[in-house]
Amino acid sequence: MKITLGEYIIRDWGKDDAPAIAQYANNRNIAMWLRDRFPFPYTVYDAEGFLAAVSRQDPRLSFAVATRGEAIGGIGLDMGSDVYRFTAELGYWLGEPFWGKGIMSGAIVRFTAWAFEHLELYRIYANVFASNAASARVLEKAGYEFEGRLRASVFKNGRILDQLLYAKIKDGISPGDGNA
Repeated sequence: MKITLGEYIIRDWGKDDAPAIAQYANNRNIAMWLRDRFPFPYTVYDAEGFLAAVSRQDPRLSFAVATRGEAIGGIGLDMGSDVYRFTAELGYWLGEPFWGKGIMSGAIVRFTAWAFEHLELYRIYANVFASNAASARVLEKAGYEFEGRLRASVFKNGRILDQLLYAKIKDGISPGDGNA
């Protein structure tokens, strides 16, 4: 998969991405906003393990956000199951030197469109820690709608935190009309 975002791209991860992942992901300012499965410190060994797991995905659901020369972040989906089988959770991260440039908002717009076109999905959602105003703004700029606050829903960095729930519904689907 390859999606062009001006001077950036969304593409498949490659084995040679491990050093760049470790370089950009090994940052407390990134890890503090993500689930604990995203380690800190983040080593090349962690990156190699992640890349091995991604190579076994079928279908492929995790991709690199990259310049023409290196991976600078990631974007992907966790597919729901059972009654959530047409729903997926969006996750993303971006290396700190690239923050504030609109890269991730653009990536989310294009990636969401790709996911609705290529995967059997009707809803994609994302949870962000309530204190992460920058990530909430990224989702809003990408057309995700705020659906609510999940009070005291996560434990991160020694604290119980609220999350904000954002979602995008596939065009043509009207919630509650029986089409989904």
